[in-house]
Order: sequence, then structure tokens, then C-alpha cells
Amino acid sequence: MLRIILILSLAIISSHAALPLVSDVPIQPLSAQVNRLLEALDFLGAPLAANDKESLLAALTKPSEKTSLAVQTILDKYCLLGINVNPESRVKLQSGEIKRELLAGGWRSFLVKVHNEAGVTATLVAVSPNAKSSFEGGSFNNASDKYFRKTEGKGYIAGSDPDLWLDLELFEGQLMPKELSGLALEYRILQLYSRDAGQREARILFNVGQGTQDIGFRNEANLLFSSVPPVEVTLGVRDEHDQPTTASFVIKDRQGHVYPSQAKRLAPDFSFHPQVYRRNGESVYLPTGQYTVEFSRGPESILQKRTIQVDASHRRFDFKVERWIDPSATGWWSGDHHIHAAGCAHYTKPTEGVHAPDMLRHCQGEDLKIGANLTWGPCFDYQKQFFSGAIDKVSEYPYLLRYDIEVSGFGSHESGHLCLLRLRNQMYPGGESKHHWPTLGLSTLRWAKAQGALVGPAHTGWGLGAGTSDLPNYVIPPFDGIGANEYIVDVTHQLPGPGGKMVPAVDFLSTVDTPYPWELNIWYHTLNAGFRTRISGETDFPCIYGERVGLGRSYVKLTGKLDYEDWCEGIRAGHNYVSDGRSHLFDFKINDAVMGEKDSELKLTAAGTVKISVRAAARLEVEPNLAMQKRSPEQKPYWDIERARIGSSREVPVEVIVNGYPVATLNLLADGQTRDLHFTIPIAQSSWVALRVLASSHTNPIFIKIGDKPIRASKRSVDWCLKGVDRCWSQKQRFIRADEMQNAKAAYDHARNVYRQILAETETP
Repeated sequence: MLRIILILSLAIISSHAALPLVSDVPIQPLSAQVNRLLEALDFLGAPLAANDKESLLAALTKPSEKTSLAVQTILDKYCLLGINVNPESRVKLQSGEIKRELLAGGWRSFLVKVHNEAGVTATLVAVSPNAKSSFEGGSFNNASDKYFRKTEGKGYIAGSDPDLWLDLELFEGQLMPKELSGLALEYRILQLYSRDAGQREARILFNVGQGTQDIGFRNEANLLFSSVPPVEVTLGVRDEHDQPTTASFVIKDRQGHVYPSQAKRLAPDFSFHPQVYRRNGESVYLPTGQYTVEFSRGPESILQKRTIQVDASHRRFDFKVERWIDPSATGWWSGDHHIHAAGCAHYTKPTEGVHAPDMLRHCQGEDLKIGANLTWGPCFDYQKQFFSGAIDKVSEYPYLLRYDIEVSGFGSHESGHLCLLRLRNQMYPGGESKHHWPTLGLSTLRWAKAQGALVGPAHTGWGLGAGTSDLPNYVIPPFDGIGANEYIVDVTHQLPGPGGKMVPAVDFLSTVDTPYPWELNIWYHTLNAGFRTRISGETDFPCIYGERVGLGRSYVKLTGKLDYEDWCEGIRAGHNYVSDGRSHLFDFKINDAVMGEKDSELKLTAAGTVKISVRAAARLEVEPNLAMQKRSPEQKPYWDIERARIGSSREVPVEVIVNGYPVATLNLLADGQTRDLHFTIPIAQSSWVALRVLASSHTNPIFIKIGDKPIRASKRSVDWCLKGVDRCWSQKQRFIRADEMQNAKAAYDHARNVYRQILAETETP
């Protein structure tokens, strides 16, 4: 009997009472709040158990009077504390049911339940006398802290002050505003960091403003935590040639929690990534247990998965990356001309950012050979210190990183952001910052072209949506965004290059990071009018895409050693194709004319047939991704090989495009093998010809001239361009400074006159 009583007593002591249920909660706002909570937990790499998430979503999908109860039954299991704000706005706490386990040297996320009887919308505040960030200023995120050195992913050391062992923070952001909503029930995420291993007691306090603490210390909770010591796990990382390399690793425990924790990660690991990048011989710190590891090196490799068991006897694991293709082996070098080291998803304060070694590591982990690291508005005055006018010193051949500029957040950015690559001087004359740049994009292009820069609009499609996915289409878009809007004007201009030689004002249009009908439509129309702008692939990491660098790529053909200058020149010449990395179009030729060589031009004396050849490869998973196939072109990811899949097969169409329209197609088995494809097509007039796997890859054109006649492929295209100039002016004129207005009017008038002349020369309807 005594033994039974003792067991029952221990059970009572070790358990935590269930949190009180809240009734009469409006279902619609509760559902919205819970969905944001789930998104936030996924973002932090700390999702609910799969069965709980499924049950929760099912309860929200079919709301009833029992929905509120079902939500609380599921979420209360994950709560460290319950918070009650009574009608007088007094705060009191009750401990929750979840196991109080922390990770020494790492972060853990817990839920807190808020019963807001007062309906207050003040900021919920959490503090602790055991947390330096609460009472002494600073945080355990500061590597110079005198008490300890946080080295997430690299270990931890104990501090000298036994009471200051904790760091805590309520997760806040767009998904979880810092102010309470006023709803009677909501859940918040509390993040805890433990400096030490072993048992530690923490005193945690909550309030919603001065004077809201409850009497009798009821707004405080004293909680005993067990902090688990991690195991240093060494990762052996080898490439397909058994050489040491860098790879991407996504490490999850059985509950699906990501390690190292995404909360408060320090560079080179990013908090908005589930993956970390590790070189051969580097390590991560994991608690004892079983983990699933996904590893790869970008889209040219095969995503692999394995299970590991970590304990004191198993602390090294070796991984070998498996490729399905290596374009660089035949001289096709990948690059992303638009990435950032600061801003957007990186930091709350975008002027902070990360440094070159961190960005290079990400390029290496994704096997991206060229990374154009562009400084832009919010981070300009901090990041400009890294510009050198050459590849950065951290580059490790063949991985080359270079700092350049995106005109974004300053100057002419309202008329369309501009990528300025291969600059010799990063500062527009007249100042030392971003504040004096011209509001007319053509003026910026004139300055850049004079120093030999490679230039083009960023994220082409923004402002060019037409409500249709037809290519080409003849709807005049709004021209009200930050994509290739003023391009419709700039493409008609020639500007002095180095030495005064006149060169096109625009070299390329950016693709892959906006909806493909928006990007390609304006390109097709200007090609039909006879202009020869090329395309290049970009990610706009981490702004449009934060998942990883190199989601949009240019593959440039070079002979000999990779060189950044030559790679840029390859884009200017159109000796490249763009891709999501999952399909490839090598060595595109028409008769004896090679894309990117000798102006990409084929001359014929008369109309007739031509022979096209290309080496093509693609790789699809065997099973279709049905969700991807159902997405509209306006939903991310905008370019993805799955969009090209033919039905449920493992084939994709390779299309021949003449003046914007497909004229021939061959199906390609997307099993990773490279195959030679051949087409024979008729050419009736001077035309441009390209190949595509829509929407995964697209070549630059080869230009066919019959009897030296210029390409004038379509009156409708030229008319579209002419009307586009007027539409663009109606949107952009208000952003032009008074002292630039005369030049702006002249630039637009020049464009109108050029299109009118081309229209008069065009016979094709």
C-alpha cells in the first residue's frame, strides 16, 4: 500500500495540470490565428506532430461549436504556460503539460496559451531574472558576451554566473505581431535558450504593461528544466569524385523538428532556412537520438535521404553527393546574377546583413559557380564597403563571388530595378551614398555602360501581368511595378560604351524569379520588333526566393578556365540558357550557326528549311507532384520542371519557338540522361528562333536573316511596344525629378519614334 501511495504521489508531482478551457471563442478569427501559428512553427522548424497538425486542420476545415474545444485539446499539449489576463488586465500564470526539456547551446520553441478576458491589445512581454537579455541588457546571441559564447552549430561553453543561464524571447513578426489581438483565446511562441547542461530552474514572468502583474506573484512561474547536453556530430562530405566538398543538410528528429534550431541562428546558417551548409569535416550539435538527414548540392544533384542514430558511440557520419548531371564538365558554367547579402528575409535590420564568406558557403553548398552579390537600398551604406570592382577575395575557384549593385530602393527604382554587373566604380557621381542617384533609369544605364558594365532589369515580370498565360499575348499590362517596365523605352536606345563605341542600353532581361508569361511576353515582343536583348536567370535571394541561392540560373558556355568577366560577356553575347537547374539545353545550333557565337546570326539567301540540333537533358521524379501541376503560372515556384511534365509520364516537351510561337516539339524522357534532338523547320522570313522547356529552361535566340532583311516579325508586337511606352509614361512620370523631366520626355519620345519607324517597316500582320 505504501508503495502504491508513493508511486501515485510521484505521478502527481511529475505531472502538470491541464490548462483551463476557454469557451465562446469566435471560430473565424481563432481559425485565422491558428493557421498563422502553424505557419510560424513551420518557419521556425518546430512543427506540430504530423497527426496533431492533420487533426487540427481537419477541425478548422469543418467548423462547429466543438472547434474551439478541439483546437485547445491539441495545442494545450504543446504549452509550457497558460496565461490569464483577467477583466482588470491582471496577469497570472499556470504551468502547462509539455515536457520541460531544453538543449544546451541551442534554442527550443514552446507554446503559451493566452486567455484574454480583458480583450487587451497591448504587447505581451516575457522576462526572467535568469536571462541576461531581460535584466542586464544584451543577449546570449552576442558572441562577445562575457558570460558565455553562443556558437549554435559549433558548440557551447558554460558561463561563470550560475543564475544567468537562460535567454528567452517571444517570437514576433508578420505572422505573430507583438501586440495581442484582443481575441479571448490565442497562442504565442516562447523561445528558450539554455547556456548550460543539466537541471536548471527558471523564473519566468509575463505582463501586458506596467501595473498588470497579479498580486501574490501569480504572474510568475518557477519551472525546473532539464537541459540536454548535445553530441558533436562530424559530417564527412564528399562529391561524386570522392573529393571533399560542401553540401546542404536538412536534419530532423522523429517529431519533424529541425536541427540546429532555426530560432536565432547565426551566420552562415540562416534562420529562414531548414538547411545548413557544412564542409567536409565540419560538425553540428545534436541531442542523442534518431534523425532523418536530407542532403544534396543544388539542382544538379539527387536529393538523398538517410536515417542516423546519434549517441556517444556514433558521432561521425559520411555522406557522398550523387550527381545526375554536371554542365561544367562540358564548359557550361552556372551562375545567379542576383543575390543579396542583406535585406528582405535576412534580418530585421536589413542594414546588418552577412559577409562574403557566408554567401560563398551558400553558393558552394548549392554548387553555384558564379554569385553576383548585389548591394541595394536598405543595406547600401553598410554593404558598399565590400565592393572591390573584382571578384571577392573569399572566392575559391571555381566558386566566384563578386559585389555589384542593384538599383532598388533608391534612384530610378520605381521605374524598374536595375542589375548593374561588372562595375568598375560603384558610386554614381555626385555623392557617397544612395541618395543622389538619378530617377530616370536611362541616366543610370548611361553611367554604367560607359564603364563596360553588364546591365539589365531585375525581376522582369513585376508590373507586366496581363491576366493570361498566353505567349505571346497582346494585352497591354499596367506597367506599374518594379520589373522591366521602363525597359520598353530603354531597349530602343544606344549608349556610349568604353571608348565611346555605341552599344545597346540594355544587355539582358532577368528571368525565372517572376511568372514566366509576364517575363517572356515583353521579351518576345521586343525580339519581334528586331531588338536583340538576351535573357539571364536570377533568384533575387532572399527577397523573391529565400529558399536558397541559384533557384534561377544562367548556364554560360566558356572555353578554358572560368572567369567572371568572361561569364558576364557570355550573357551579353547570348551564349547561355536559363534554367531552374532541372533541365538543360546544350549546344543549340541552326545549320552551322551556334547560339552565342558570331552574333548568334545565320544568313540565308532565300526562304527555306533549316536544321536544328541540341543536346537536352532533364530530370523529373518518377511520381508526379500533382499539387505543383495544379498551380497557376502566378504561383510560386514560377519556374519548375514539374510544370513541364506531360500528364503523369516522365516526359517533358522541348519546343522550337519561332517569333514567339512553338512550331515543332519533341518529347524528352526526363530520366537525367542527355540526348541529341534534331528538328527541321521552314523559315519564311527573317526570324528569331529559340528552344524551351516551359517553364524550366529557355535558350537565347539565334537570329536568321533572309537576304539581309532585319527581323520585323509582327506588326501586333510592335504596336504592343508602342502602346507600352505610353502606358509606362502614365505610371512613371510622377517619379521623375523636375531637373530630369526634360531628359525623361526626350527618352520616351525617342522610343515612340523608333517603334513608329519599325512599325512602318513591318509587313507581317
